Amino acid sequence: MTAAPVRAAAPAVAGGLVAEVTNLHVGFTRSGRRIEAVRGLDLEIRAGEVLGLVGESGSGKSVLSLALLGLLPESSQPRTSGVVRVAGTDMLTASPQVRRQVRKDAMGAVFQDPMTSLNPTMRIGRQVAEAAGSGTEALRLLRAVGIPEPERRLDSFPHELSGGLRQRVMIAMAVAGDPALVVADEPTTALDVTVQAQVLALLRRLRDDVGCSVLLITHDLGVAAQVADRVAVMYAGRIAEIGPTPTVLRAPMHPYTTGLMRSRLSLTTERDRPVETLEGGPPDPSAPLPGCAYAPRCPLVMEECREVLPDPEPAVGHDDHVRACLADSSRVVELAAPPRRADVLPSPREAARPGEPGLAARVSGVEKTFRVRAGRGRKARLAALRRVSLDVRPGESVAIVGESGSGKSTLLRVLAGLETHERGDVTLGGSARPQMVFQDAGASLTPWLTVGDLLDERLRTERRPGGGRLQKAERRERAAAALERVGLPAAVYDARASELSGGQRQRVALARAVVVPPDVLLCDEPTSALDVSLAATVLNLVQSLRHELGMAVLFVTHDLSVARVVADRIAVMYLGRLVELGDAVELIRAPKHPYTKALLAAVPDFGVAPPQLKGEPASPLSPPTGCAFHPRCPLATPDCADPGLDVPLERLRHGAELLADGDERRVACIRPKEL
Repeated sequence: MTAAPVRAAAPAVAGGLVAEVTNLHVGFTRSGRRIEAVRGLDLEIRAGEVLGLVGESGSGKSVLSLALLGLLPESSQPRTSGVVRVAGTDMLTASPQVRRQVRKDAMGAVFQDPMTSLNPTMRIGRQVAEAAGSGTEALRLLRAVGIPEPERRLDSFPHELSGGLRQRVMIAMAVAGDPALVVADEPTTALDVTVQAQVLALLRRLRDDVGCSVLLITHDLGVAAQVADRVAVMYAGRIAEIGPTPTVLRAPMHPYTTGLMRSRLSLTTERDRPVETLEGGPPDPSAPLPGCAYAPRCPLVMEECREVLPDPEPAVGHDDHVRACLADSSRVVELAAPPRRADVLPSPREAARPGEPGLAARVSGVEKTFRVRAGRGRKARLAALRRVSLDVRPGESVAIVGESGSGKSTLLRVLAGLETHERGDVTLGGSARPQMVFQDAGASLTPWLTVGDLLDERLRTERRPGGGRLQKAERRERAAAALERVGLPAAVYDARASELSGGQRQRVALARAVVVPPDVLLCDEPTSALDVSLAATVLNLVQSLRHELGMAVLFVTHDLSVARVVADRIAVMYLGRLVELGDAVELIRAPKHPYTKALLAAVPDFGVAPPQLKGEPASPLSPPTGCAFHPRCPLATPDCADPGLDVPLERLRHGAELLADGDERRVACIRPKEL
C-alpha cells in the first residue's frame, strides 16, 4: 500500500490548536419543545492529535460535531452562544460562504453510514475527484486509503462496494486537500471487527501521513482506545472527563466513565451473571437539571450534586486529566472496582434444558442464491448460503458470527420463512413459528400503529387453553404482561414507535416477538448500533426471556464478546459456509480455524493495536475455488485452491484419532495438524 505524502495542513488556531470550543450552548426547538443539546461545553483539539469523544446517545456528541462543521440544521431553529473556532474562524458567527470555505480548505467529515453521504447515482471516481480536484488525485487518494484495485473501483457505484470500502472512500474524500481537522462521527458503528480494525488503523495512519487532527466520535471506549491520544467523555451536553487515553481508561475519575467501562463487554466478561448496566437513563434535554445531570444515576450522589453544577477541574496529581465531579476522587477509584455480585442468571426451565431429545431447529445442506445486477443489463447469481447444516437444541442459544456478506442474516431469514431456499431441508420443532428481532427496531415496527396494536396483531389468532379466541380485554392483559416482562411501563401501550427511544423500540420488538412465546427466537444484530450500557440491557433481557420462556435463540452478531456472553455455542460463517462450530467458551479460549483466530484478534482492547486481516472478503458472486478463505489464510497451500476441493465441517482429527476435547469442535479445514 502506498502511503500518502506528507503535506502542510491548514492553519491552526493560536497556541497549537486546530479547534477551540468555549462555553458552547446549543438549543433546538422540536415539536414545540426547547431542547438543550449542549450546555456550556469547553473543548480543545490540538494540532496533530486524535481526540476520542465518547458517551451515550443523546449526550450531544453529534451536535458538537455539527457545530464544528458549521452545519447545525436551520430547520430545528438552533439557538447558540459561545465560540467554536476552527482554523481561526468562528463557525457559529461566520457567514455561510465563509463556513463553506473553511470546510473546503481546513475540514473533512466521515459519517456513520457512508451510503447516506455518497451519491448513489455517481461513480466513485467522479465523487472523489470532485473533492480532490482531479482524477489523478482521486486515484492517489484511493490508493492511500488502501482500496484494492483502485483503477477498477473508480468506475464502481457506491452500492457495488462493501461497507468497509465505502467508508474508505468517505475517508479519501475527507482527507482530500489535506485538512487541518477530520471529524469522524461513529465511522465504525455496526462494522465487522476486521473492517473496524482496518478503518481505525487507516485513520491513525492518515493522521501521521497528512498531519491532520481527528475528532473520533464513538460510543465504544474500546474503539477510542485503539487510536485516540486523548479521550473526552460527554454526558448531557457537557464534558464529564477528559485526559490522556491511558489515564482515563485505566484510572477514570468520573462515576459516569466507570459505569461505561463496567458496561462494556470483553472476552473475559462473566457469563453466569447479568452484564452490568448503567441504572436509569439520560436526562430529558428539554428539562435540564440545576445541578449535575448525572446525579439521578450516580451511586456517589450527594445532596450538593443536585443543586450545584460542577466545573471541570484537574484531577488530583494530573494536570492534563480534567473532571467535572464533586465526589472525592478516592471514592470514584473504589467505584471502578466493584465487589463480585451475587446475582446469578437462572437456569432454563426444566422442560427446555439444552441437550434433551429433539431439536428446536435444523438446517441440512441448505443453499440459497439471489439474482442480482452485475453491471449494465447483466444479471448474476449471488451464493448467500452454500450447503449449510446446523442443529439447534431446545432451550439452546447459538451465536452466528462472521463478516458482512457471510450469510448470517440470510440463514435467519430462511429459518423465519422470510426467504425460500433452493436446496436442502429446514425443520422446525414445536408448534410456534420462529419470531425475528431486527437490528433496526424502528424500521421493523409499523409506524402508524401503536405499541398496543402491534402486540394485539399477534394475539388475535391465539386461543385459550380450553378453546376459543382471546377476547379484547384478555389480549390487552396479555400485551400489558409482555410489556412488563421486557421492562416497559404500561403507558407505552398507547405510544407509537416514533415517540420512543431506540432502547424502548428494541424492547417493544422483543415484547412483540414473545407475546406469543416462540420455540425459536431469531435475533439479527439487535445490539450492534446501541450504546454499551443499552446493549448490555438488551442482552440481559434476551437472556432473561430465553430462560423464563424456554426458547432456543439464534443470535447473529459481528461482536465475539457479545457471542461469548449470550451463547452456549458459536457458529462462525464465511462466504455462505460454516467454518467452525463449538462450545462458546472453548471456541473463544482456543480458536482453531484461521478465520476465527483473525476475528478474535481484531476485537478491540485497551492499549492493544489489533493485527489486520489481509485483504477483503471475496465477492459471493464469484467465491474462490476450494476453500473460500484461502486467499486471506496464512496457512494456505496450493491444494487449498483446488477447484474440486470440498471442505466439510467435521471433528478435528490428528491422524485417524478424534480430538479428545469435550466440546466436539467442528472445523472446515484440510490442514488440521497446523490448527
